[in-house]
Amino acid sequence: MTPTPRAAQRELQIAGTATKPDSRPPLGLYVHIPWCEKKCPYCDFNSHEALSRPETRYVDTLLRDLEFEYEDEDRRLTSIFIGGGTPSLFSESSIRRLMEGIRSRTAISDDAEITMEANPGSVERDRLAGYVDAGINRFSLGIQSFNDRSLQHLGRVHDGEAAKFAVQRARDSGAQTFNLDLMHGLPHQSAEDGLEDLLTGIALAPPHISWYQLTIEPNTRFYSKPPPLPVEEVLGSLEDSGAALLRESGYRQYEVSAWSRPGEECRHNLNYWSFGDYLAIGAGAHGKLTSAQGVVHRYSKTRQPEDYLRGGTTRNDAPAGIERRGSRVLEAADLRGEFAMNALRLNSGFTYGLFEARTGLSAQSIQPIVDTQRELGLLEMAADCVRATARGQRYLDNLVAAFFEGTRRV
Repeated sequence: MTPTPRAAQRELQIAGTATKPDSRPPLGLYVHIPWCEKKCPYCDFNSHEALSRPETRYVDTLLRDLEFEYEDEDRRLTSIFIGGGTPSLFSESSIRRLMEGIRSRTAISDDAEITMEANPGSVERDRLAGYVDAGINRFSLGIQSFNDRSLQHLGRVHDGEAAKFAVQRARDSGAQTFNLDLMHGLPHQSAEDGLEDLLTGIALAPPHISWYQLTIEPNTRFYSKPPPLPVEEVLGSLEDSGAALLRESGYRQYEVSAWSRPGEECRHNLNYWSFGDYLAIGAGAHGKLTSAQGVVHRYSKTRQPEDYLRGGTTRNDAPAGIERRGSRVLEAADLRGEFAMNALRLNSGFTYGLFEARTGLSAQSIQPIVDTQRELGLLEMAADCVRATARGQRYLDNLVAAFFEGTRRV
């Protein structure tokens, strides 16, 4: 593909000048594809049921959006994540055109992790290989469960056999790695059923497993009509036994719900949890950026696909869908709280140096909070890292709230 004039100019700049080191965080790109075959009753993501999807128009708008967003040509993308919705409903040719357009408009690290979400119901025999040929090197498979009864309760369009088939297709696709998404604490699920689900997933030997509890979110069908869920004692037993099983099987927990083989951690998500930066394109996508002056702000895009598709045609013309909405600068209290909300999900926690580098604030601003939460048994020091204890991870919402509330008193 012939580079755009802008891309060609950038390549000359990169080749012909020595740029000064950038102290800002790594930069990722999140791409949101909002359509799905069927809206699940537990899903609060920006997803929309549709029998047909305007793939060509949507990819065109995504690329116009990217031209508007990618303002700093000295920053390389270290990761790309295509999420949804169900991105694997898009054809291989659409994903290829999207990836070619991203490459011609941005600078991408040679070793960039490029993830695409896929659901078993939309995975055909050769489709994943086509996505790999287009530039995808990591898949995240939305399995959720291998139990047919549980899948029916969750409103999924696939069954357990289709889930296993999708895993095999991912393994045969040529992708560098892949992830399985599994949920526990499902309607009518016993601890034994939950462990059986996890055992099935482990037996398929994925490099990475995301294993998380079903939560009932507002604006979902489950919220208006809650299903019968396992009681706290069942959940506790399942989580403890499941964690032990994952460890025994060679997986390491590096985040509250993420387990991987050594070296197979999701780098895009690690950037989120380390309070890194990420551009956002697509209907309902959310982004976070740090300016050269160290100012951190968040923004989002309009949620409705048809509104988004009315986006502008140039960087200087960004009406309707692709303009940044809800953009806000993070003040000191929000910086401290949002940093903790992300970094304390990691088993390793964070160093004071990382806190200062990512927020621009002094470590002394959180020291009273850290001291108090250590006394309460929710935080601990490991080497030079501040991290949540096992109790702190179980009550993570309360722990994070202390950083938001406490910083307003510091």
